[in-house]
Amino acid sequence: MREGRVVAILQARMSSTRLPGKVMKPILSRPMLARQLERLRRCAALDGLVVATSDRADDDPIAALCAEEGVACFRGSLADVLDRFTQCARKYKADHVVRLTGDCPLTDPAMVDELVRFYLEHDFDYAANCRPPTLPDGLDAEIFTAAALEEAWREARDPFEREHVVPYIIRRPERFRMGNWVWPEDLSGLRWTVDEPEDLAFVTRVYEALYPVKPDFGFADVLALLAEHPELADMNSRFERNEGSKRV
Repeated sequence: MREGRVVAILQARMSSTRLPGKVMKPILSRPMLARQLERLRRCAALDGLVVATSDRADDDPIAALCAEEGVACFRGSLADVLDRFTQCARKYKADHVVRLTGDCPLTDPAMVDELVRFYLEHDFDYAANCRPPTLPDGLDAEIFTAAALEEAWREARDPFEREHVVPYIIRRPERFRMGNWVWPEDLSGLRWTVDEPEDLAFVTRVYEALYPVKPDFGFADVLALLAEHPELADMNSRFERNEGSKRV
């Protein structure tokens, strides 16, 4: 089994196009990003957690929130996210990097832990739970070696490969040993991410129903809620899973 320091890097920005400033939108009176960080702090397999945002002034609120929450924040290029991740991984001495995004306030720490264990046990250079996905959209995670990240940083020239961090790696299966963690049932049609106002409304309803009685609610709790109230899943079902950043 591989060893080394596992650092989760959560990318977040205020300039999202479909729902601007979404990471700071309130869920039960706290910013969405704070809710996600609260969940990620329960991960057992992580040695570090860092929010990576841009060095632009409009992302100052993200840095301020991280300071309030006591979570490390790294600031770098807005457009060259590959460089932002690489510089962040260097600063926080990561041997393995978990890539997360700040629009997933229903992130399940147990699922992140499962992916990390799967990756380490099989000695992969890259592993994901979304290529192809079997979990709901919004539980996606990826993990890769710092060495693979460094190679991508040195070699990537395609603007798409600079903007989205992992395309350089996943386009080169001859260079990197890859794996995909799968759930026994295909739940990829469920939408738990936040890109649209309807998504935020759905997630808010989930928190309103579950958080007051069980703050550490997980994946199974959300599924049980949807089984009892299937109308909730219809709130944002018209949107398709966004595959734009997964093009290879």
